[in-house]
Amino acid sequence: MQTDLLVKLIPLFPLLGFLINGLGFRRVPNGLVGLVSSAAALASFVCVALIFSGFAGPQPEKVLLFDWITVGNFNIPFSFQIDQLSLVMLLIVTGVGSLIHIYSIGYMHHDGGYGKFMAFLNLFLFFMLLLVMGSNYVIMFIGWEGVGLCSYLLIGFWNKNTAYNNAARKAFVMNRIGDLGFLLGIFMLMGVFGTVEYTGIFEQAGSGRFAIGDGTMVAITLLLFVGAMGKSAQIPLYTWLPDAMAGPTPVSALIHAATMVTAGIYMVVRSNVLYTLAPLTLEIIGGIAIATALLAASIGLVQNDIKKVLAYSTVSQLGYMFLGLSVMGYTAGMFHVMTHAFFKALLFLGAGSVIHAMSDEQDIRRMGGLRKYLPITFITFLIATIAIAGIPPFAGFFSKDEILMHVYEHNKVLWALGVVGSAMTSFYMFRLLFLTFFGRFRGTEHQREHLHESPATMTVPLLVLAVLSVLGGFLNVPEVLGGEARLAQFLSPIFDLSRKVAPNAFGETLLTHSDEYMLMGISTGVALIMAVAAYVVYVQRGVLPESDLVERPVTEKVLYNKYYIDELYETIIIKPMRGLSDVLYSFGEFLIDGIVSGTAWGVKGLAGGARRLQSGSISFYVFAMVVGIVLILGVRFFVRF
Repeated sequence: MQTDLLVKLIPLFPLLGFLINGLGFRRVPNGLVGLVSSAAALASFVCVALIFSGFAGPQPEKVLLFDWITVGNFNIPFSFQIDQLSLVMLLIVTGVGSLIHIYSIGYMHHDGGYGKFMAFLNLFLFFMLLLVMGSNYVIMFIGWEGVGLCSYLLIGFWNKNTAYNNAARKAFVMNRIGDLGFLLGIFMLMGVFGTVEYTGIFEQAGSGRFAIGDGTMVAITLLLFVGAMGKSAQIPLYTWLPDAMAGPTPVSALIHAATMVTAGIYMVVRSNVLYTLAPLTLEIIGGIAIATALLAASIGLVQNDIKKVLAYSTVSQLGYMFLGLSVMGYTAGMFHVMTHAFFKALLFLGAGSVIHAMSDEQDIRRMGGLRKYLPITFITFLIATIAIAGIPPFAGFFSKDEILMHVYEHNKVLWALGVVGSAMTSFYMFRLLFLTFFGRFRGTEHQREHLHESPATMTVPLLVLAVLSVLGGFLNVPEVLGGEARLAQFLSPIFDLSRKVAPNAFGETLLTHSDEYMLMGISTGVALIMAVAAYVVYVQRGVLPESDLVERPVTEKVLYNKYYIDELYETIIIKPMRGLSDVLYSFGEFLIDGIVSGTAWGVKGLAGGARRLQSGSISFYVFAMVVGIVLILGVRFFVRF
């Protein structure tokens, strides 16, 4: 099959799935809904796999759908670009996305809005594919906004719950703040380069027209990064992501693993030559990234909602990805996007399996001892926990270690802070595992009777993702461990222009093999020590988190309340804005009501006066006519015109 046709089919299948299930909501049989939706996602994955197997590279392949916007010499085509970066992202999005669709059949088929839910999932996938496949920033922005819309629809899917609606609205508003920065960045790109096509912009940027540190590049990259901060949940625009847990669990898996939150990472890697020209921006990204990683990890240490712990781990891991990008470890960042997609999807789907068995219970204080009731869920959750903790030879070890090695070369302090964050990650993830699956069962008798392993539609995706979480890291084994860094080799052409503008930054590593072994040993040792510490505390000593009603020490109280960031935003932003809005509303209401009421009163008065002239008296009419004639003659006599 021709590549052009395959490229066009990739987003078309999910769009068709959305139209069939969306338009046929409540009419399409339940047995067909999941089949249509999952088949659409799988068909896209097959198309991507076929393109990947036949991709020759190194130059990108462009597929023009139609000429879209033309103003004078400025043209924006609606076209797709297939290259090494988009192929990696497409494999992640359609591959993991397909597994989440299949899982949703088992998880959501009892829900009254099952057809609508599956339609929204397909629409989410469609927009994410547009974001990745577009050949210019405008198409990326359409996908960017589309996934924002779908996240709003899916987070607030159970819209009879006010708290869920508020969470959806929060996600929508915070992302719009970031999107404004992204949009301004695109406008600057238009003005500076005269195009929005990736190839046109990057070739000009890499031609020597801009020096490293150029102010224009710094401004553009900062504006684009504001968009990434919103979409990929970095300080200060991260608070929407933990609240996004309000949506059904497959949505959490899709948003956190394969789609929306990785969009910011993808955009920065796509724009790598621009960021290489702006080292100041990279330094700022590094600072924000490590602060985000540590803040989220510290909050995760004391959370008791199984999905909230995973949500804060996502925020923290996104910080690691940006940390890698900040030192121009673009491949390392993308590598962590890929491995994170495997184990984070596995963790969320595993959490969904637990919640499904526990009759919608999400508090790990009321779980315990589930490993004998949910053996497949337990084994796969354990694999994902080891992977995210960075313990070899699981996937997370290779990707996180590569990020930390790049950071070590650039800045030792950032590396040390990264290791601290890695230690916290290992501790809170094993804490979650032990409190959920070990010890005695702490739920109700009704919940105990309901405990059962999930159906095959849910466990099969868990098993596939578990295999990927074990083997995914071997796609980019470094030379020091006898590998060939195949992912780095595959993505290498994407960074040619960055190498051209900053050859020293992309030179051979200065680390010796001994250094690399030492760094691996430290990160692995820290992860293992924290895992053992969690085991001692929560299994051997049987410590349980306190009830919400118990007074906590100050430090724990601050962490448990998430540093009171939400309360701070409420005090310094939301309340003043709400007050200002009320004032403006009242003023507008007074002004507009005054104008409207005044106009009505004036018209009424004039009409009343005019009505009195129509009295029906002939003598009055004759008198008025004579007066009128006299006035006209008088005017005519005195005024010549």
